[in-house]
Amino acid sequence: MSVGTIDRARVEHAYALLGRHIRVTPLLRADGADFGLSSFPLTLKLEQLQHAGSFKARGAFAQLLMRELPDVGVVAASGGNHGAAVAFAAMRLGVRAKVFVPSISSPTKIARIRSSGAELAVVGERYAEALAASEDWAAQSGALQVHAFDQLETLVGQATIGLELATQAPELDTILVPVGGGGLIGGIAAWYASGVRVIGVEPEGAPTLTEALKAGRPVDAPTDSIAADSLAPRRVGELMFPIAQKHVDRVLLVSDAAIHDAQEALWDGARIVAEPGGAAAFAGLLSGGYKPARTERVGVLVSGGNTTAVDFRR
Repeated sequence: MSVGTIDRARVEHAYALLGRHIRVTPLLRADGADFGLSSFPLTLKLEQLQHAGSFKARGAFAQLLMRELPDVGVVAASGGNHGAAVAFAAMRLGVRAKVFVPSISSPTKIARIRSSGAELAVVGERYAEALAASEDWAAQSGALQVHAFDQLETLVGQATIGLELATQAPELDTILVPVGGGGLIGGIAAWYASGVRVIGVEPEGAPTLTEALKAGRPVDAPTDSIAADSLAPRRVGELMFPIAQKHVDRVLLVSDAAIHDAQEALWDGARIVAEPGGAAAFAGLLSGGYKPARTERVGVLVSGGNTTAVDFRR
């Protein structure tokens, strides 16, 4: 079934290419009551256990494996997770990489990028400034730009989560997915093509998809949230937007306090370490933004775990 330029055959091809480079991340099957909610079947997809600490490794490997790479290598802009993923994929594949991040990027994410050997540049305060700098560098150097969310290969790479989850938990009725630039929810929604209810969750202070759906096109939105280093790119991607219009059931907004509560609940209830953006989808449930029926089978994507909340350094 085709959805714009993404179809299942292309996603299956990408998954075959990515197979030996990414992890098949596990599920945690629980009950809503385990987290103080009403009782309903709950499945957490633990993508924070992916290489480089987030789902972004899928899109990064898809980019580097599906495109022709120049000798000068690749360049990426990121709030942190995409940069860490590109740096990791480049290291594994023997590709040169330069990553631009804004000053709001967390120390944990910056350390991950450096540990993979990529050249790092900290530019500006927000993602949009790092993106502009990366575009300038690509034009000057000839490096291939690896976009965090608004390129076909990125979307196809993230769509492999839908393929994987559909195999692991074919019974799901609803899936809650965090939204930043939209590559993740766009890929998952394209795979399912309304076969399950896909619900986006984004911070109140960074309502990128909410504002785009209101306007009928991607538009600039505020970027103020504790999840700003992963869920606040200013606007959603052009490629994902028609997919969201057609196949995303709704978008929930959650407060920073709700995201923080979700981080605590995941840790207290299941010893899951999630960064703010990684816990945002769960915040949509915990805050009551989405209330499942008693027999509804709900999946939640825990998308990233690159946080300083747990620090074992001596």
